[in-house]
Amino acid sequence: MKRLLHITLILSSLAATTAFAQSAWVTDQFEITLRSGPSTSNAIQLMVSSGTRLEVIERDADSGYTHVRTQGGTEGWVLTRYLMNEASAREQLENLTGQLTNATSRGSSLNSQLGAIKGQYDAANQQISTLEREKAGVEKELAEIRRAAANVLAVNDQNKSLMDQLAAAQIRADTLEQENRVLASQTTRYWFMAGGMVLLVGIILGIWLPRIRWQRRSRYDRF
Repeated sequence: MKRLLHITLILSSLAATTAFAQSAWVTDQFEITLRSGPSTSNAIQLMVSSGTRLEVIERDADSGYTHVRTQGGTEGWVLTRYLMNEASAREQLENLTGQLTNATSRGSSLNSQLGAIKGQYDAANQQISTLEREKAGVEKELAEIRRAAANVLAVNDQNKSLMDQLAAAQIRADTLEQENRVLASQTTRYWFMAGGMVLLVGIILGIWLPRIRWQRRSRYDRF
């Protein structure tokens, strides 16, 4: 018998332990009393308003009371018939209203964030358009610079060709001038030689002609 009684006490303890994690709410009809024990003869510790959440410690089916703990940490006993397994409709409505209010507030915040993001997106698009226009202008300037550079290179090539032609013409001019000097020197020599020849012929004629005349006179004198 003692062993059976011990097993019964253990099972009762286990049953009370499994009830620790449960929750119960005060019915939304009126306020209930939280007593120090499971009977009306026990002192009232405080009045619990309807909709208050309580933590169930154990249930006493014989007395009809439930041992509970408030969120403030006060323990006591309340009538089991005044407890519900879920929050009252009014409490649920208040919770849903609060959730709806929070959702509306979050929606407004999200709309504000969305508006800010849209503004940033529009600003980014505008900046992209500005950058694209600047890029087109830079590419146009670059094309003009390339054309100018190509023209400069062409002018440089043309100048180089003209310089080569000028150098060749200068070489030809120097060559012609040298040839002219040679020809002038040769002409001077020819004239000098011709003058010498004329002088020599004159000298020879000057010597030879008197002899011819003397010989003729000598022949005439013989006759």
